[in-house]
Amino acid sequence: MNFLSDNSLLLMEKSMGFLWTKQAAILDNIANVETPNYKAKLVTFEDSLRTKLESARTSRSPRGQVRHVLQNSQFAVTEPQEVARMDENGVNLIEQSTELVRNAYQLQYVQQAISNDLAVLRSAIRGQ
Repeated sequence: MNFLSDNSLLLMEKSMGFLWTKQAAILDNIANVETPNYKAKLVTFEDSLRTKLESARTSRSPRGQVRHVLQNSQFAVTEPQEVARMDENGVNLIEQSTELVRNAYQLQYVQQAISNDLAVLRSAIRGQ
């Protein structure tokens, strides 16, 4: 098995890209909390990935199907049209602040997982 190209490392790479994009969208939303007609950005990835992986699991495709799903999975940035404010701004500051903290913890977790995997690789290279 090639450690640098296994599915878990690819999933962590995809997760990191998703989380960075989500962080940027949340920060944009918070920065525009008072901007009239601003629609909050929403970044999604988990649901579409889960659906694709479930489909791959139930299909009778070749063994590399999971890797193919991971390589071709993309996150999406959307602007939901739900607006509850009179100025047509779609940002809920409390919701966005909570999501910012949650996302920061997820980023920290993925960074630590990548760091741990690379530490194992460094130990193997050194022969320790």
